[in-house]
Amino acid sequence: MQRHAGTISSPLPPGPVEAHVLDEAVIQRTLGAALRTGGEWAEIFVEDKRSSSAVLDDGKVEELTSGRDRGAGIRVVVGETTGFAHTADLSEDGLRTAAEAAAAAARGGSGGTEVVDLTRHTAPRPNDVSVAPEDVAKATKVELLTRADQVARSQGSAITQVMARYGDSRRKILIANSDGLLTGDDQVKTLFSVSCVAFGDTGMQTGRESIGHTIGFELFDQYDVEDLARRAAERALTKLNAKPAPSGTLPVVIGKGGGGVLFHEACGHGLEADLVGKSASAFKGKVGEQVASPLITLVDDGTIAGEWGCFAVDDEGRPAQRNTLIEDGVLTDYMWDFLRARKEGRLSSGNGRRQSYQHLPMVRMTNTVITNGDTEPDDIIAGTDKGVYVAQLGGGQVNTATGDFVFGMTEAYLIEDGKVTDPIREGNLIGNGPEVLTRIDALGNDFAMGSPGMCGKDGQGVPVGDGVPTLRVTALTVGGTAA
Repeated sequence: MQRHAGTISSPLPPGPVEAHVLDEAVIQRTLGAALRTGGEWAEIFVEDKRSSSAVLDDGKVEELTSGRDRGAGIRVVVGETTGFAHTADLSEDGLRTAAEAAAAAARGGSGGTEVVDLTRHTAPRPNDVSVAPEDVAKATKVELLTRADQVARSQGSAITQVMARYGDSRRKILIANSDGLLTGDDQVKTLFSVSCVAFGDTGMQTGRESIGHTIGFELFDQYDVEDLARRAAERALTKLNAKPAPSGTLPVVIGKGGGGVLFHEACGHGLEADLVGKSASAFKGKVGEQVASPLITLVDDGTIAGEWGCFAVDDEGRPAQRNTLIEDGVLTDYMWDFLRARKEGRLSSGNGRRQSYQHLPMVRMTNTVITNGDTEPDDIIAGTDKGVYVAQLGGGQVNTATGDFVFGMTEAYLIEDGKVTDPIREGNLIGNGPEVLTRIDALGNDFAMGSPGMCGKDGQGVPVGDGVPTLRVTALTVGGTAA
């Protein structure tokens, strides 16, 4: 594995995380202003985020950007009503104005003095950062892109287009509320991806690979961008010789790490308490019921060190949790944010997340995974007479209320006589998430996380991860173009 060069090591300290974004006395007075003018409960969320990115498209550096975004969002609750205001003005006057606006939105003020006692809470950093990306020269980041571009093109003349992307961010947050909570987090993420286009008799075919973790620039000590580029190119080239996908109802084997997005989209969203509360979930009212194959245990885990969806505390200050949602096929719980949990008289599950200080938090997933089974993956393939093997799923569409989905197969093969044979192209998987959970009859022992992703919900995007072992669905509709 090739190591990066030319970096200056600037490790972030391990251990408890504290974010000193605002003076504690200012926070107290801001919360006091929110309560004094009518709030029953108030929260201030402060964010200071720096990010940089670079894109190499067709051998040319098309983007090389960096930026900083900082501000505060203030939430005030009165009864069932929430008032929210955000500001980029972090002066005490600016914060007080925002607090009063949020309180006014929730209820008119009644005067008087309100004092908020704050107790600082710290949460252990889920992983150490040994090389802060902001300390790495832009030239070093561009060199990674150039190397990936060259290796991808060297895989064959059929590779006609290559795009490589690099991105990093450091997000310091502080959360305080009128219950006395004062905590924070310091989240560092680094991302790299390569997309290739191959041209041949079957037209244009694409291949993509990406890596992303909640760590610093040491990501490139753990992953080789040349290997990443090679695999992206090979994926595109393989599809040039692929057969049209079959159509019909077939057994489908999903490879390790390759199908987590299906369970995130078609099942995970249905386990978010806000959608359950709106009766927009197929899992509403089914806690304690068998909703999946007894083989299936589905977990949402924000504590997996280094993974794309991990953090020390969520955007409401609750420490990250490992939440078992389905255990041995039985629905055990939903995911919760602060307000929904408070209404039910329970603790949040650490799933309150927001895109930025300009947004209200809502229930969001972190790293959503199906845990390991005990079957050898080769035995799952050997036990499938005829079907489809999906190495990687692509994008799709999901009705979260019903779980109905359509996903494209980015990399897939036929299974014939218990063996993986020809690659196939232009195929979709069509089905229903809750039904898929009941139709899993084999679960491998080779769990792997999939690619990093951004989950969109109500216009907000947050980083999430997913993972699965090899598994087999007894029957799924494959939408192909084969005659």
